[in-house]
Formats: sequence, C-alpha cells, structure tokens
Amino acid sequence: MNNNNIGSSNGPAPILLVILTALAALAGLGLALFALAAPLGVWTGWWDFRQGFSILRSAQPFVLWVTLACAAITVIVLVLGSKRAAAGTARMATIAALATIAAGIAWYIPQSYLPGEGANIPPIHDISTDVIDPPQFVDVLALRGDNSNPTVYGTGNPNMTPQEHAQRQQEAYPDVTTRTYDDSATAVFERALAAVDTLGWELVAQDPGAGRIEATDTTFWFRFKDDVVIRIVQTPTGAVVDARSTSRVGLSDVGKNAERLRAFFNEI
Repeated sequence: MNNNNIGSSNGPAPILLVILTALAALAGLGLALFALAAPLGVWTGWWDFRQGFSILRSAQPFVLWVTLACAAITVIVLVLGSKRAAAGTARMATIAALATIAAGIAWYIPQSYLPGEGANIPPIHDISTDVIDPPQFVDVLALRGDNSNPTVYGTGNPNMTPQEHAQRQQEAYPDVTTRTYDDSATAVFERALAAVDTLGWELVAQDPGAGRIEATDTTFWFRFKDDVVIRIVQTPTGAVVDARSTSRVGLSDVGKNAERLRAFFNEI
C-alpha cells in the first residue's frame, strides 16, 4: 500500500531538472534579448543599422548550439520529470520550450535579411522594370536626406557602371520587367493604389495625370526605408506599368527590392 502511494504521488523535482531549466531560461532568453537589442537600438536611435548588424553577428556563433541545448533540455525535463512524477514537470518543460523558441528568434532575425539558398544576389539596391528609362522619383526626394543612396539608376555601387548594374539586375531578376494590361490606365492606377495600401506601404504621392505613384516601405526589424515609384502610361492597346524600388542605405539589398516589386505586381 505504501509503495503504491509513493509511486503514484508527485515528489519534489530533482535538483538536476531545476538546474537544467534555469540554464535553458538564462541561455535562451538571454540570447533572444541580446538579438532583439540590435533592432531595438536602431528603433530608439541608440546606434545605426551597422552596429545592429554587428551585434547580430557576434551572437550568431552561439545561436545553433543554444537552441539545440534548450530543445534537448526540454526533452530531458519531460522524460525524467514524467518518469519520476516530479512536481512542476510541466512548468519546467514549458519554460525550457519557451527558451528554445526565444533562442530561435535570435536565429530568425538575421535570417530574415539573407537571400534564399543558391540565390544569385548582386551587390545592388536599385531595381527597375525599365533599366533604359527608369521611373523617376519626385516627391520622395525630399524625404531621403543627404546621406541616402543616390537616386540616379545604376550609380549606387561605386565599383560598377550603370550598364553593369543593369546587366547584373537583369541576370539576377529576369522576371522583373515592364508589365502591360488590357485595362485603361485609370483602372490600373486605382489597382496600383489599392496594392500600395494592401502591402502596407506609406503613400507619399499620387499624380493620376502623370500616372505616377510614390511610396515608402519600412522593414520590420531594422526599420530600413525603401522607396518605390510606379509609372503607368496609357497606350492604344492598354496600360503599361513600370515600377522601381530602391534602398535609402546600404550597398546590397539581398534581393528585397526585387521581392517588393514582385509582390506589387502580384497584387495588381
């Protein structure tokens, strides 16, 4: 009778499980807070994006090992705690699992800025569907500031001529080209405005007479501001749409401007 009671009751959690849970919490949550400090400092103006990326790079060597360790601790706590019917097993396993997720955040933040595996990403940050006569920014210029990248297409990389820039863009993003629609320019203009709203871009200017829309898209983690200009022209056969997306800072956009233009055309 006494043996049955002992086997079925919840005893105190072994000190080993408590220590492992505490280690997971400290390592996983600490690493996540360290990684989150990188964009937080940019948001608050404590440092610029370069320092933010430096912080992330310093955390990267530990991310995989900490995440795996926290996941292993979660399993150990569940197995040993359940086997011994230790009190607080579910709570400790939950803490360790949350620490695993937190450590994963430290991996996800920089990964969200990296191109996909095998991607051929050129060191450019100005993407236009028309590389011969790209749409021109007008109202956005006053918002970019003196330290922003130039807005003359193809001049953003000092080691590359405009012709080389255009060639590298077309090789990397052959699908980012001028689009033609059977609808009128007026109808397409309205769809383009709706797309800007759906994508969450900040509308800077719209000029239906000139067929021009300008907007700014702000990235989540590091609050990068990338500017977009859309040009819509009426032709006898329909509406011709060109779009251009360029980053205010940085040399390479790791493919984000091309992704932005694809998303825009998918919407309209």
